[in-house]
Amino acid sequence: MKYDLHVHTHYSACSILRPRTILKVAKKAKLDGLAVVDHNSVRGGLEVKKENKDKSLEIVPSTEISTDRGHVVGLYVTKDIKSREFFNVTEEIKNQGGIVILAHPFRMIPYLRSKVKGIDIRKYLDAVECYNARTSYFGNRGAGKLAEEFNLAKTGGSDAHFSFEVGRSYTLFDGDLRKAIQKKETRAAGSNVTGLAGSTFSFFKKHLLRWW
Repeated sequence: MKYDLHVHTHYSACSILRPRTILKVAKKAKLDGLAVVDHNSVRGGLEVKKENKDKSLEIVPSTEISTDRGHVVGLYVTKDIKSREFFNVTEEIKNQGGIVILAHPFRMIPYLRSKVKGIDIRKYLDAVECYNARTSYFGNRGAGKLAEEFNLAKTGGSDAHFSFEVGRSYTLFDGDLRKAIQKKETRAAGSNVTGLAGSTFSFFKKHLLRWW
């Protein structure tokens, strides 16, 4: 199975993607599923899931929370996470039966980097995002080493905010996604060639084109 576990909709200020566009592009990218992870909101994920009529494509309602220790993705989350404190966020996600992923822990931009040094992250996380299409080679490699150090599952996601990014990075596994992550039988793969372009467009969308 091939899932992109990091896609944003227009409910994230830095994205323009609409549900129908996401579904159309996902099929072109030959994805079997995707997680919609809008910033601090589950609204986009729920809308894409409702819009989806293709039973061969699984939509995982999710969210990406900006915590005091970096970004955390919660898969299978259908209610907004109230806290912004790392430990409380992970607890809220698990209380919903969700899966907790540390997103792009080694991004070059300081406020996007994770601050988990000295913490036994195995107690709070299920996986580490080891291939993010907007992250450098060295950042993704560092994430892979972090996952191995703490024996956590590895996931991949495009961090798509625009249609050309969907499916650029992804998670590979057999069978059921939840079980594969729990058994640490997932693999992260993809490409980051569109990363700089996507990040640049997101900056302009968020800061200069807020009305769009």
